[in-house]
Amino acid sequence: MKQVSTSLQKDQDFERFVQLFKTKSGIDLALYKEQQMKRRLGSLKERKGFSTFVDFYQAFDARPELYAELLDQMTINVSEFFRNPQRWEVLAKRVIPELLARSPKLKCWSAACSTGEEPYSIAMVLSEFMELKDIGLLATDLDQNAIAKAKIGNYQATAVKDVPKAHLAHFFTKQGERYLISDEVKRCVHFKRHNLLSDPFDTQFDLIVCRNVLIYFTDEAKDLIFAKFSQALKPGGYLFIGGTEQIFQPQQYGLESTDTFFYRKQ
Repeated sequence: MKQVSTSLQKDQDFERFVQLFKTKSGIDLALYKEQQMKRRLGSLKERKGFSTFVDFYQAFDARPELYAELLDQMTINVSEFFRNPQRWEVLAKRVIPELLARSPKLKCWSAACSTGEEPYSIAMVLSEFMELKDIGLLATDLDQNAIAKAKIGNYQATAVKDVPKAHLAHFFTKQGERYLISDEVKRCVHFKRHNLLSDPFDTQFDLIVCRNVLIYFTDEAKDLIFAKFSQALKPGGYLFIGGTEQIFQPQQYGLESTDTFFYRKQ
């Protein structure tokens, strides 16, 4: 009985934490996969020496630096340029030319952009079709710290391993063991904070790229986001998702699969 009681207390402790955290941050952890989120936040809670999630909440509610560390821990900031290069070839050789055939200026959004590798990759692909001064795209993320790093644009060598050699030579400056992306590429991207689960979406996008993020959400949350992505796209616009994700019934969102991980709005 004691073991059952302890387990119940832990569940109630986390449920209370979820309620308190939503009130403070606007982020609903109930829409994230519970066990994954418990592991991510629980490891930080234990490292900081707190026995319960509620105690942990009370501490970071009073300490902004701990709250910032918590937000860093709960967001998944693992990214690299041109991740899964074959999929980016589809984007460059098929999707972008199709979109440009309908409109000479494209409205693009990199959702859950992490530290900037994805939107900067999009900008470099678009530079193959137009001048950088004519490129503008939106990049959003939940984590302000990730956005701050994206704006600096300084990356480890592992992050740029799949950047085409011509782009690496033209758009990056090597500084020791790191690579700094050029200001002209940075100027193509407008970064801002955005919560996919609760904030409104802009509309009339030609291309939305959101990769390897939705796997952390519940099925209910994914359903909501896919519907909102579809509403945000122009007819004929594309949604490009990650190699760990798949939409099994895209037609329910008014989408059709055109290639692996690419979906076009009908």
